[in-house]
Amino acid sequence: MVPGSKSVSLGFNALSAIGMKGKRATPPCPCGYLGHYTNRCRCTPDAIARYRSRISGPLLDRIDIQLEVPAVPREELVRSSVSDRSAAIRSRVMVARNRQLARQGKPNARLTPPEVDVHCFPDADGAALLAKAITRLGLSARGYHRILKVGRTVADLAGSREILPAHIAEAVHYRKLDRAQP
Repeated sequence: MVPGSKSVSLGFNALSAIGMKGKRATPPCPCGYLGHYTNRCRCTPDAIARYRSRISGPLLDRIDIQLEVPAVPREELVRSSVSDRSAAIRSRVMVARNRQLARQGKPNARLTPPEVDVHCFPDADGAALLAKAITRLGLSARGYHRILKVGRTVADLAGSREILPAHIAEAVHYRKLDRAQP
């Protein structure tokens, strides 16, 4: 369970809540093999576009983070990695969460639009980048506020008091998933 997220499924329900919070993985196409490293997708571009169009724009607008996660090759799964251990990651997340609670009394995901205006203002370069993203991606007011909240969270994870252009860029990256293109 991820606090403040929505659950999306292209299978049986367009939007299903796991309690009030949650996450859901969605296959990239009807057969599930689009972009897979060993199996070939047998879906036509039209079938993929139809499949992805089942989630409306306003519904996607309510999802904070949208990522495509590629299949992990077998060799990667069995090979030991030097990446962060779960305890270290948990520690960084807890520090960021405590930073949020100290600053505003609640997690960034629970901020209202007026609170976003107070606690999630980017620096001048970040604001310029966000303005470009609004134009290019056609973001709604809801999408704009979601990017600011995610950007504030990225800044908290980085230990930054300010929301910098890199934080805004990362938040925009998490929203720009184009479901219409195969």
